[in-house]
Amino acid sequence: MTNICRKIVQVKIRWKIFDKASIFREFFRFIWERIIVCSTGRKPVRYRRLSRRSSSSPVAMEEVEGYGVGGGEGDPLTATCSGYDSDSDLVTLKISILGDCQIGKTSFVIKYVGDEQEKRCLQMKGLNLMDKTLVVRGARIAFRIWDVGGDHSSFDQIPIACKDAVAILFMFDLTSRSTLNNVISWYTEARKWNQTAIPILIGTKFDDFVQLPPDIQWSVVTQARTYAKAMKATLFFSSSTHNINVNKIFKFIMAKLFNLPWSVKRNLTIGEPIIDF
Repeated sequence: MTNICRKIVQVKIRWKIFDKASIFREFFRFIWERIIVCSTGRKPVRYRRLSRRSSSSPVAMEEVEGYGVGGGEGDPLTATCSGYDSDSDLVTLKISILGDCQIGKTSFVIKYVGDEQEKRCLQMKGLNLMDKTLVVRGARIAFRIWDVGGDHSSFDQIPIACKDAVAILFMFDLTSRSTLNNVISWYTEARKWNQTAIPILIGTKFDDFVQLPPDIQWSVVTQARTYAKAMKATLFFSSSTHNINVNKIFKFIMAKLFNLPWSVKRNLTIGEPIIDF
């Protein structure tokens, strides 16, 4: 009986210690969340862990190749457009787009989110806001896209557009060398406000660019690759008109953020849409 009593006492002591540790843990968690609320003015986001699957699994690869395409209800991974949700189970990812005027930024975003979402676009001075919601392995993920106007006055919008962004797309017109030269200014300004976002360099209007003489194409490709290397950015050539690499860019962002399989190969062939990383 003495041994049994001793064991009961030991168990009770352990439970008391565990209870006290739990109370301290909850207390410090509460204090931390209060600090976040006071510093940001909003409730902390609780992220849901995506279910792990083998990267060699056919289903996993199908999901990576399929997201952002918008399949039917039976698809394992479905893309939908929505308004500005505030659901607690929605993980919101902010993406900023920077670049000069008339280079196809807005056309690029509309091609991705769809024409219906364009009607819900929230416009402010120097800013266009659009979003697209994806369902990835049971988790609802919303891309909140901030398209900054390209005129000089739009520089004032860079701080609010870049703050808390997970990725920044620096865009230029492949047929206009000056817009490529100006990428450095956009990049320098953006990095003042966000040093952690994934940088992506995107050349637009590839369908027009491919009509240029090969020597000019080679020159632009060389300069763009040099800039991308200096920025530590992935380089994509795209076309909104023919939907070249538009969805692929957002798939790349998702793969980088959530460590999903990424099977796209590097392409440095002149006359083809460049992908360099």
